[in-house]
Amino acid sequence: MYRIDGERLWQSLAAMAEIGPGEAGGSSRLALSEEDRQGRALFSQWCGAAGLSLAVDPIGNLFARRPGLDDQAAPVVMGSHLDTQPKGGRFDGVYGVLAGLEVMRSLNDADIQTDRPLELAVWTNEEGARFTPAMLGSAVFTGQLPLAEALATCDRDGISVATSLERTGYAGDQPLGRAFDSYFEAHIEQGPVLEDEGLAVGVVTGGQAICWLDVCVRGTAAHAGTTPMARRRDALFGVGRMLAALEDLASRFGDGLVTVGQLDVARSSRNTIAGEVRFTLDLRHPQDQTLAALETAARDCLAAVADERGLSLDVQRHWLSPATPFAADCVGAVREAVQALGYPHRDIISGAGHDAIHLARHCSTAMIFIPCAGGLSHNEAESASFDDVRRGADVLFNAVLARAGRQER
Repeated sequence: MYRIDGERLWQSLAAMAEIGPGEAGGSSRLALSEEDRQGRALFSQWCGAAGLSLAVDPIGNLFARRPGLDDQAAPVVMGSHLDTQPKGGRFDGVYGVLAGLEVMRSLNDADIQTDRPLELAVWTNEEGARFTPAMLGSAVFTGQLPLAEALATCDRDGISVATSLERTGYAGDQPLGRAFDSYFEAHIEQGPVLEDEGLAVGVVTGGQAICWLDVCVRGTAAHAGTTPMARRRDALFGVGRMLAALEDLASRFGDGLVTVGQLDVARSSRNTIAGEVRFTLDLRHPQDQTLAALETAARDCLAAVADERGLSLDVQRHWLSPATPFAADCVGAVREAVQALGYPHRDIISGAGHDAIHLARHCSTAMIFIPCAGGLSHNEAESASFDDVRRGADVLFNAVLARAGRQER
């Protein structure tokens, strides 16, 4: 079995974390920002030093390529993302990119040539923190989101994806939707299961279903000092009741998850009753049918509170990602690699969305999870150990080699 240079990978992670450093030790590189541009530039510099060619597609996805003996064959691809949450961690996304780079470097060290070409993808706007939806770059690449629609998407300041690509220099011409033989993505778990069970690696068998809703609740804005409580149509107090009801709702759906991540009080003022409140609702479950039932129940729950309090309600589905099983052949390659390396492991379902979810509809796909301390992610306190970082990359190395074929010179 082959092993990567753990110290080199760890140093690369530390160097990337210096770009867009967070206030509390994490990272802040919003998609297609100046910090993201700098992170991509450093990655490109490392790829050049490793002898990899670089190409960019029209949505800004970046591909580093190592040729194979049969260079016309569809490539085996690794990847993840370099963009972060506004106050994100040092490992979410970037670990998968730099673990893939370390595989390329380690192949050079061992003087191994693969039968198939290898590519390493940096997907644009995976987080969805600046532009929505999340996993935007991989959605465009795989044909699940029209390029024109993605380019026209704007952030909260009204700046479009197209403008941001031009500003950062990442509006490329590499063809979208090229054939891939397979896709492998290494990632921190972003949850507590592996750490709680003392395991080094999660063999990811698929991703759970996700539904995003946008909710708008309207009442009547009025003066805080002159409007009796019984006469109020307070949108914010109504939303408070909705949120409590939604939290109770989650317990009725087993593994269902309900999250309100953003809440905005329109034209808010200290002495004004809230007339309009908007919030996001994130629903998740491993099974599509149960997620559909959860969405219906959530809509009924919101409507009941709105009717009771005399509020108007508008609920729009923003995004739906069905439950996605990963390909048995690629999952098997990961499982065989981790077993041969002797690392303690288990099968696991991804609770988070990843670019691999989109790629699974394009080619055979699998993921590799490593533990993160306390299960924390999307948090500056996000952390992973040196040994777990190294072990996950070892598994990636051997799974990719098994898929791509190899010849030692």
